[in-house]
Amino acid sequence: MSELLRIESLSVAYGAGPVVHGVSLAMGAGSVAALLGANGAGKSSTLRAIAGLEPAQGRVVFDGQDITGLDAAKRFRAGIVYVPEGRAIVTDLSVAENLTLGAYFVDSRTRAQRQQLVLDFFPEIANRLKSPAGLLSGGEQQMLAIGRALMSAPRLLLLDEPSLGLAPLLVARVYERLARIQQEQQLSALLVEQSFHAAAKLASRAWVMRHGHIVGELDAQALGSREGRQRAIDAYLGTRADAAAQALPA
Repeated sequence: MSELLRIESLSVAYGAGPVVHGVSLAMGAGSVAALLGANGAGKSSTLRAIAGLEPAQGRVVFDGQDITGLDAAKRFRAGIVYVPEGRAIVTDLSVAENLTLGAYFVDSRTRAQRQQLVLDFFPEIANRLKSPAGLLSGGEQQMLAIGRALMSAPRLLLLDEPSLGLAPLLVARVYERLARIQQEQQLSALLVEQSFHAAAKLASRAWVMRHGHIVGELDAQALGSREGRQRAIDAYLGTRADAAAQALPA
């Protein structure tokens, strides 16, 4: 598996001080990885920095190219597409118009092909194309947000808390569709989650963050084991934090 993304010593600071401290990680093409941790661990700031939406120190390499100096628009053009926490759809626009926003730069034929692919993955919104996006349910809005991102044919999808605010049944449905997309399209994705159990169903590797630091890494075997999951939960919740961090595989 070829390496798609590598970040080295990534740090993000706001007015009060740093919120991400020298994070380094790498993931392969066609894989799904996760950043796990409690609220405030620095997960979303890391994801936004990779997308170019937050000023950061460190180095970002994408498909062998150093993109550290590229702004968010150029990173988007390179294939890095960010789905924000809270979905951030345009509620006054229709479902179809929101999808168009994800592929405004391609020709109409390509756009139509991509839209049909999205609707095949998310049939719940297929009959709501003319409806204002604000009238969709929370789960449907999340599907629309992911679908809008897929319209740009991303090489790396950055998903920020896709389960946030959703009932467990809808979380399961969204992740089921993501698994199908990943399998059929070989999509590469890095997702941020507080829900360990949701992320473990999709990711083959995960990094646990606490207070802006990576405190451990879990491979597919650890993600699938009860013991590995418990160590990760202990680490990102801060429960028996020092012991958990030491127990996590480096």
